[in-house]
Amino acid sequence: MAVNFEKALLDHPQQRAGAARQPGSVDQSDRKVPINLRQSGPTPVEMLISTRVRKSPYWHLAYEAGCWRATVYNRMYHPRGYVRPEDGGAMVEYESLIHDVTMWNVAVERQIQVKGPDAERFVNYVITRDATKIKPMRGKYVILCNEDGGILNDPVLLRVAEDEFWFSLSDSDLEFWLRGVNIGMGFDVSIAEIDVAPVQIQGPKSEALMADLFGEGVKDIPYYGLMEGQVAGHDVIVSQTGFTGEKGYEIYLKDATKYAEDLWYTVLSAGEPHNLRVIAPAHHRRIAAGILSWGQDVDQETLPFQCNLAYQVPRNKDADYIGKQKLEKVREQLDAGRPPFSHIMVGIRFGGGKVTDYANDFWLISGQEGGEPLGYVTSPWYSPELETNIALAYVPFDLRAIGTRLTVHLPVEYAAADGSTEVEAEVVEVPFRPSVNPNARERARAKGIDFAD
Repeated sequence: MAVNFEKALLDHPQQRAGAARQPGSVDQSDRKVPINLRQSGPTPVEMLISTRVRKSPYWHLAYEAGCWRATVYNRMYHPRGYVRPEDGGAMVEYESLIHDVTMWNVAVERQIQVKGPDAERFVNYVITRDATKIKPMRGKYVILCNEDGGILNDPVLLRVAEDEFWFSLSDSDLEFWLRGVNIGMGFDVSIAEIDVAPVQIQGPKSEALMADLFGEGVKDIPYYGLMEGQVAGHDVIVSQTGFTGEKGYEIYLKDATKYAEDLWYTVLSAGEPHNLRVIAPAHHRRIAAGILSWGQDVDQETLPFQCNLAYQVPRNKDADYIGKQKLEKVREQLDAGRPPFSHIMVGIRFGGGKVTDYANDFWLISGQEGGEPLGYVTSPWYSPELETNIALAYVPFDLRAIGTRLTVHLPVEYAAADGSTEVEAEVVEVPFRPSVNPNARERARAKGIDFAD
């Protein structure tokens, strides 16, 4: 009977979706809008391509390169697959990332420019870290919070000039927030999206490829450092940043609407000797590095203390910023052993079949003995290097300790070899694997402090 039931789930996705219900046992009383924890499965539908969602300057090129599926990110189409499942899918793309070099269309990272005499003061007011410590032609990974301490966005912030910053966005409408803040505060700045579209060049051969494009000087760019350059005669900004934990860069093309093809084909040509492959963002590797995805791992109701971003709340920033009062109060509550939230993010290893594609749902988590769900998985994937499934997940605060045993409820697609969909899990350290460039959290931890400037 169990086999027949599982086959029915796979063969009849509409009935499977229709049977999904929100579990009441996961405490979300501290959220205004609970996470949707219904296990509705893949719900296969065709994406409508229309003018309601923007096509980036690289969209047609991504399709030419084999993009077969996409999602919507910042109200733009975002490629999420080039190698089809029957040819190995996302795990083949992963091999190119960790052994060679890859190019990603990440134009969805819309660039919001803040420019003017008060640019530094304005940026310092909207981010938690200290903007005055970002020198021109340097960048930082930052967060912006609302007055309740919830994370509105976690962009890479580029300071391209003394009076000019670019927010390279994760997946939320930050331009509206920034404009609204400035209506109330009256800083002397201009705020607007600009026609700049990045691609990411990621993988161990990325430095050699970038040297072919820009010369040996590109090797001197520090982590989160910037450099001006040209590709096919068009101006770009280069940064040593990325979404992987591997060696990598981003190329920000100015006037991207005009020159997208010139950049794309020039990089493809330069990449041939390095075995360059166009792939989708490699979530398998970013999970291993402990890198978060806004909208998937965090949202505007998530506090930085819940999701491994406590280091983004400095203890030594004197200037006021949005959310400061709330975040400092939360820190006091945590120090007193009274967290004002029910769940906290942890890393877990878990069994079952190899997770080799995006999860369709936030899979549920119970205690070691099973029973009613208490938490949920946000970002799972299989790690070939660790030979196990890994994930970022939210569990009750009291279940956060390393070594805590849990149970993950998997969909039938990832059932264990014995057919079980309830598999053992264990809380482990994050990151799961080291990165080429340790991030600010890891560097702060090595110094014995819990925050970064």
